[in-house]
Amino acid sequence: MSFPLSPAASSHPSAAHPLTPYGWDEHWAAAFSPHTRQGLVPGRVVRVDRGQCDVITADGLVRADTAFVVPRDPMRIVCTGDWAALDADGDPRFVRTLLPRRTAFVRSTSSQRSEGQVLATNIDHIAICVSLAVELDLGRLERFLALALSSSAGAALLGDGPRTGAEHHPQVIVLLTKADLVPDAVTVTHLVQDVEAIAPGVQVLPVSSTTGEGLDVFEAVVSGGTSVLLGISGAGKSTLANTLLGQDVMEVRAARAVDGKGRHTTTTRNLLVLPHGGVLIDTPGLRGVGLFDAEAGVGEVFAEIEELAAGCRFHDCSHTVEPGCAVLGALADGTLPERRLDSYRKLLRENQRIVAKTDARVRSEILREWKRKGAEGRAAMQAKRGRAR
Repeated sequence: MSFPLSPAASSHPSAAHPLTPYGWDEHWAAAFSPHTRQGLVPGRVVRVDRGQCDVITADGLVRADTAFVVPRDPMRIVCTGDWAALDADGDPRFVRTLLPRRTAFVRSTSSQRSEGQVLATNIDHIAICVSLAVELDLGRLERFLALALSSSAGAALLGDGPRTGAEHHPQVIVLLTKADLVPDAVTVTHLVQDVEAIAPGVQVLPVSSTTGEGLDVFEAVVSGGTSVLLGISGAGKSTLANTLLGQDVMEVRAARAVDGKGRHTTTTRNLLVLPHGGVLIDTPGLRGVGLFDAEAGVGEVFAEIEELAAGCRFHDCSHTVEPGCAVLGALADGTLPERRLDSYRKLLRENQRIVAKTDARVRSEILREWKRKGAEGRAAMQAKRGRAR
């Protein structure tokens, strides 16, 4: 795997810097200035593997040890996309610290503990890849969207983010890959509309690495900044990456015909420079997409339900049995699909459970709600028994 560098014309912090193809700009130059006085050099992490990482610097690709930045918090370990301050020389080279992250895509780990896993950092575009070779799973896509739309808050979770206090919001795009396998254009149009209905304000683009459909549009989107490809195995991420790179850098294998799933040919997250500008992070296929403090993202994905909830009679309406519930009203008249409401409730409950494991206030609120519902249930049962007499 190669990591080309542009010529170092001068030491200007932005356009002429040799790390510009990797996303170096005046923001990062300003954030790094205290480390320059300590004799450290900047670099961007392009791959992490078992306590070591590949870092691209002005002098080329180096292998660096992360022993000095091993935190107790798994959310703060070195991740592909990080900007790092390294020793100027030495064997081995060491990463001494990381620059504050602008954004972080975080999911819940598969363990039962309340831990998050950072998949990519300092990203400007999040491309969620969904294969059209199999039936659309709208519920899974809603999960991806909730996490993606919460990524601007990911850095805040880590205590990072721009020093100015301004949030950096990555652009989210849904790529409907393998569009060439859909028999006709009308069907593709209907599938795009189905996804647009659950992804308000998000660009939905059918693409094909075989025919080239949609790739010029996507290439234009990712030509500036850092982009990350996300999706399950078999979604066509690595094939898409190879097509954009113009060479077979990432290994690919055929997906199973029965369910469209692939094997995990990509086992690490790799940061690659695109020939027409921009940086791309390819990621392994995700088996599980657990939410992690993604309430803001859930609210954006289900914006129509949040708007309906504002019209409920009670401000703490649970949208289950309360009179004057605008959400239940929309469900009854057919303007709100039942699948959509079920998915909204499921994601909110899951996110609340994750947050409650580390937030005593949320745990207290959940316990109070359980007690309230229990009291209501007992009161309803007593009233029923009274009428039976």
